[in-house]
Amino acid sequence: MTFNEELAGRVRKRLAGKKGLTEKKMFGGLAFMLNGNMCCGVHGGELIVRLDPARTDNALVEPHTRIFDLSGRPMRGWILVNPAGLVDEPALAKWLSLGTKYAGALPKK
Repeated sequence: MTFNEELAGRVRKRLAGKKGLTEKKMFGGLAFMLNGNMCCGVHGGELIVRLDPARTDNALVEPHTRIFDLSGRPMRGWILVNPAGLVDEPALAKWLSLGTKYAGALPKK
């Protein structure tokens, strides 16, 4: 699967200058790693967000979200936000903030 280059560019721009940020192709998409821990990514046209597993249910009540499930095994702490939930920069910033906050609190790899 290819990933949406425009969305990847928006993520890059928003996270530019963040210390410890790298990119890696995975899940058939593009992952953004913070100190070796994935914080977010782009899968197709959707944004992958990694967050505290205890916050998964709260995130899933937000419009345009669903659980991240590529293999038939839903993953708590991982959600997908579809393009309708990313139409403006404040919406994208909100999700990226959740992802970077959680990954930034994890031990460095």
